[in-house]
Amino acid sequence: MRTKIYGIKNCNTMKKTFALFEEAGKPYEFVDYKKQQPDADLLGRFIDALGLEQVVNKRGTTYRKLDEAAKSATESKESAIPLLQEKSSMIKRPIILFEDGSLLAGLDEAKIQAKF
Repeated sequence: MRTKIYGIKNCNTMKKTFALFEEAGKPYEFVDYKKQQPDADLLGRFIDALGLEQVVNKRGTTYRKLDEAAKSATESKESAIPLLQEKSSMIKRPIILFEDGSLLAGLDEAKIQAKF
């Protein structure tokens, strides 16, 4: 299995992530949420492994523009998954699925390089 990087192509954090992999000569497969909507099973696996707080990007513009009812939907896995599918910009970027099956959310250069 090749490492998979999930996110949105034009995001600056994603560009930095791609650069880390490319500079290290590490191959990866990129999954763009805008071209391939994440399914409920994938999001459920992310949440189970990383926790809801790590998967939902509450610092981003998309989250901040939500009304209070939608924001409260991000407090449980069951209600967060459909919202994250609809508004994939709210998923923390990147989420990296490494060859060993481990997951990492967010750009943490030291942790990514440790996996190389």
